Amino acid sequence: MRRSLPPLASKVSDTLISRGHHGVIITQPLPTSTAQEAAAAIGVDVGAIIKSLVFLLDDDPVLLLVSGAHQVNLERTGERLEGTLTRAPADMVREVTGQPIGGVAPVGHPTNLPTYLDNALARHSELWAAGGHPNTLFRTTFGELMRITAGLAIDVD
Repeated sequence: MRRSLPPLASKVSDTLISRGHHGVIITQPLPTSTAQEAAAAIGVDVGAIIKSLVFLLDDDPVLLLVSGAHQVNLERTGERLEGTLTRAPADMVREVTGQPIGGVAPVGHPTNLPTYLDNALARHSELWAAGGHPNTLFRTTFGELMRITAGLAIDVD
């Protein structure tokens, strides 16, 4: 029997398909709300896991897609983006993405957020990102991720 996706993951799948991705999202039986959990669940290097993180660039929300092996250096990344970068509060993350923390996908949000991709993700031939709901993941590549998000590549550390 085939299980259906949670509604938020279905929306992400539909968005992926509309942008030329295969749209396949898998549900994991084990928790995948952190990069370490996701990497362990699917057997990949933590650097191949995409963390979808919302920040404020000055006062405007932006999405940073960051390698699971990296932490964002707020000062240097803010300088690269020509502003002040701070973490967005949890309620704002939910508001601008429509998705819960631990399941935020790179796409499928109510509005398109300016998106920046960690250059370190390009080191991996296969990447995995949350599918809009905890314990859901989808596979992509760096080039495809840039295309489906209209993102710009930057250094975040």
